[in-house]
Amino acid sequence: MTTSPTHMLIEIAEAGAVVERQLARNGEAMRELGRRLRETAPRVVVTNARGSSDHCALSLQYLIEIAVGAPCASIGPSIASLYRAPLRLEDALAISISQSGRSPDIIAMQRAAKRAGALTLAFVNDEVSPLATEADCLLPLCAGLERSVAATKSMIAGMAGAATLVAAWREDAALAAGLAVLPGLLTQQSAPAPEAMVDWLAGARSAYVLGRGATFAIAAEAALKLKETCAIHAEAFSSAEVLHGPAEIVTPGFPIVAFLPQDEAREGMDETLRRLRGMGAEVLTIDTGGQEDSRRLVAAGAAHPYLTAIAMIHRFYRLVEACARHLERDPDRPKNLSKVTETF
Repeated sequence: MTTSPTHMLIEIAEAGAVVERQLARNGEAMRELGRRLRETAPRVVVTNARGSSDHCALSLQYLIEIAVGAPCASIGPSIASLYRAPLRLEDALAISISQSGRSPDIIAMQRAAKRAGALTLAFVNDEVSPLATEADCLLPLCAGLERSVAATKSMIAGMAGAATLVAAWREDAALAAGLAVLPGLLTQQSAPAPEAMVDWLAGARSAYVLGRGATFAIAAEAALKLKETCAIHAEAFSSAEVLHGPAEIVTPGFPIVAFLPQDEAREGMDETLRRLRGMGAEVLTIDTGGQEDSRRLVAAGAAHPYLTAIAMIHRFYRLVEACARHLERDPDRPKNLSKVTETF
């Protein structure tokens, strides 16, 4: 296993500084946007994103539906870019999330949402990109240059931005306080994953990644990272769905990675994992508190339950980066991928 640092590893370590920079940069704009959203009370929220950015959108969906009570759903960008279908989005908030802000289908979807009557909000890293300049409201991700194809700090920035938006919208002082200490928590979370865990995960050829509620979005993100950095086939499921059919292919030794929720969903997920272990599955859990070992990765407990998922995926990124290097793969430059994917 090479010991030279990858851009991915360096950028994982920068996540805390990114969140700190974002909170400082967007504070006044977030307060104004929160006031505007309380006044206009959007009936529905739609999101527009792909890849890791779409996992940020999935995290945002959970937060908005639980904390705000407005239905939130992802709209496929192809609805605008390919099918040019008319939309009805009066009194809606349309949120686009992108690192580059330059993918043609994401831009087309934002334009279509604006024509349909929605207030458009862009979470974008590149502030001079078309997506950023054409949005009604811009909230920069402030992630800086990200060299690795495997997006990490920009994903963390998107999730933090989603939580900051909800805190401002709901005037949630507890969530805002949790965000204020999140940068330090991420910066201090720097220990490498246990070597035995890296060895085990690197030996997997196929795996399930489970989450529920706040951790379902990061399960989807973790499955993507296993594919793009390690070439390990991984599928993400809600623990509420995995027993409805996917469990049929679980055999003795089948790898499962489980992000344990820290809220009301925990008890049900614990029961699902008990049943999967009974089928022979070998389970790696990502949790908070307690001791770490070869099948238990410990993330820092955030100051607010909505933020724990951010700490969990940040911790997992170190594991998957180490796994890629163990497999002698370069997570910065996967052979079939590029940093900006221009989908039409």
